[in-house]
Amino acid sequence: MDQIDAFWRAANYLSVGQIYLLDNPLLTEPLRPEHVKPRLLGHWGTTPGLNFCFAHLNRLIKEHDQDMIYVVGPGHGGPAAVALSWLEGSYSEKYPNVSRDAEGMRRLFRQFSFPGGIPSHVAPETPGSINEGGELGYSLAHAFGAAFDNPDLMVACVIGDGEAETGPLAASWHSNKLLNRRRDGVVLPILHLNGYKIANPTILARIPLEELIKLMEGYGYRPHLVGPDHLEMATTLDQAHSEIAAYKAGKADRLPMIILRTPKGWTGPREVDGLPVEGTWRSHQVPLTDVRNRPDRLAQLEEWMRSYRPEELFDADGRPVPEILRSVPVGPLRMSANPHANGGELLQPLRLPDFRSYAVEVKAPAVQSTEPTRALGGLLRDVIAANRSIFRLMGPDETASNRLSDVFSVTDRAWDAAIEPTDEHLAPGGQVMEVLSEHLCQGWLEGYLLTGRHGLFNCYEAFIHIVDSMFNQHAKWLESSRKIPWRLPVASLNYLLSSHVWRQDHNGFSHQDPGFLDVVVNKKAEVVRVYLPPDANTLLSVGDHCLRSRDYVNVIVAGKQPVLDLFTMDEAIAHCTRGLGILPWASTDAGTDPDVVLACAGDVPTLETLAAAALLREYLPQLRVRVVNVVDLMRLQPHSEHPHGMSDAEFDTLFTADRPVVFNFHGYPSLIHQLTYRRNGHPNLHVRGYKEEGTTTTPFDMVMLNDIDRFHLVMDVIDRVPGLGSTQAHLRQHMMDSRLRARAYTREHGEDLPEISGWTWPNAFSS
Repeated sequence: MDQIDAFWRAANYLSVGQIYLLDNPLLTEPLRPEHVKPRLLGHWGTTPGLNFCFAHLNRLIKEHDQDMIYVVGPGHGGPAAVALSWLEGSYSEKYPNVSRDAEGMRRLFRQFSFPGGIPSHVAPETPGSINEGGELGYSLAHAFGAAFDNPDLMVACVIGDGEAETGPLAASWHSNKLLNRRRDGVVLPILHLNGYKIANPTILARIPLEELIKLMEGYGYRPHLVGPDHLEMATTLDQAHSEIAAYKAGKADRLPMIILRTPKGWTGPREVDGLPVEGTWRSHQVPLTDVRNRPDRLAQLEEWMRSYRPEELFDADGRPVPEILRSVPVGPLRMSANPHANGGELLQPLRLPDFRSYAVEVKAPAVQSTEPTRALGGLLRDVIAANRSIFRLMGPDETASNRLSDVFSVTDRAWDAAIEPTDEHLAPGGQVMEVLSEHLCQGWLEGYLLTGRHGLFNCYEAFIHIVDSMFNQHAKWLESSRKIPWRLPVASLNYLLSSHVWRQDHNGFSHQDPGFLDVVVNKKAEVVRVYLPPDANTLLSVGDHCLRSRDYVNVIVAGKQPVLDLFTMDEAIAHCTRGLGILPWASTDAGTDPDVVLACAGDVPTLETLAAAALLREYLPQLRVRVVNVVDLMRLQPHSEHPHGMSDAEFDTLFTADRPVVFNFHGYPSLIHQLTYRRNGHPNLHVRGYKEEGTTTTPFDMVMLNDIDRFHLVMDVIDRVPGLGSTQAHLRQHMMDSRLRARAYTREHGEDLPEISGWTWPNAFSS
């Protein structure tokens, strides 16, 4: 207990020092105003509880050689996490200039929340971390993601009672129903009940204790209540460890969890200017403000820091005393040095089958049709079979709906709850994880990837927006990690968005939204990639590429409904390698300058573009048309803006600098303008795309509602190619009439005209 208490006091001292001090780290002289930072930033309230848990968990690690990582849920626990890793020595190993002595302590203090220093929250810069503290709600999902397929790992997850009010965290308690005792590790949730968030009490701290315990029991845990007492915490952790061992041995049905009740801002100032601070919301951030200008508060800060008795904790050179060091685990057993928290150290490459062996045979372009995601499902089936312990497929109950059902021939859905005779493909230890929470799918996958494994998240396109903010946090994590030499690359976060905007005609307006792409492309170019493969073979090529990649967020948009096969596998590989290219068989400009460029990105926009090109070939055979398909959306940017971007010369060669370009796009038209606004030919660019027009209707009526249909594209060409406007008035009217006829047919028959729904190249529709 003395060792634990000394470690805890040292961590608290270092945490306070980070918030307040520029100099005089060991208080070898009385504090003066110039020793204190001019801007006091950071969060104290949750910090002592985090230090308390860590100190006690270290004893458990040492006594049992327990492999363990520490997930810090409270958003601004940065002072604690940094202090703890410095005490363990891992911080100085990663950052030798922040040595474990007096000068290193001074630098440790100075850098915290200081220009050119480190963030105030737990971040990629913090050794031992996998959970970005900048946004609340994801810690428990990350913890379970880390535990999946790590049978010997224990993940201790401290959950702030403010964080526990978020939707993602509330759903995360259910993750224990998908945890397998033999194949997976365990998670020990520690609900830190300190009573307050920023300015208000927390709900879980104010409901009756009996109700809180029943809530946790209802979630399937065995709750243990602990107060702010060393012996009580130690005894409870011993009991929890025994219960975990019984659970792993099949002798218990529930995992334990701990409810830790401590005062907010524990061990800090009890009162400031006559107002209570410890145990209230006033301790959330900086309990003592204006320290430089108020001698009374400067004295109170010094009294606070000396209350930890630093002379007992650090020697004259600023090094932790032997009693503290004896409480620290050895090498990778230190939670701040555990390789699971730097997943690149453990990352194994996937054993991938040759994606070309899943190719769809294409004898002629745009004649036959295939469901692209069904073709990908065959590849994923064999990826899962070959990578039993390092690959998981996540999705919100949509794996079958998105045509990936082939995976169920080699694995089941992970499920550790009751199974009824009518259920299909449910079993403990399955590699497919489904729950109707995009937050959980995302959180599990992030935790899984950041601890050194691989995966893919498939989702309906419209509802991936639910994790916009989680995507933002993960992208920022990757962006920061790429600048940290000791953070080794991890497998990319791969999204497969299907059931997309153009084929949600049966579900209607609520399911029609392609806007996730707009969110993604605003992140740093080093991190994000967006692919819109137009057919099955290009999807297979893109899928293989994304599964092999590292440190990216890859977004793949691909349909599950039948689309025309455009490329042989060799052609698909070449097309995806280029990222975009001319479709020679659909173009009529070979060897000459085009009169117009028809560009497209996305499977349905590509179909309509091809049909428009066929119409132009039929009615305006003299018109020179170039058809360009874009797979890699980031190719449209200049190379100066994105590594995949094209030079201006290359862009002008493909799209021209002076000819009209009609671009038929999967998403919102403004995105294409955003990517190309610097290009020479941008004034000639006209973009068609989704414009918030949708309903429950037929596929072709859906594209007509948004004016991306073949007839409207022909009208766009007539309107924009010089000399066609007046001479082709008859053809333009014919296109308008064709639209009216198509719409009238859907209203009468409830389906599209056969010549539209069954269109193949070059059988363009004509009346």
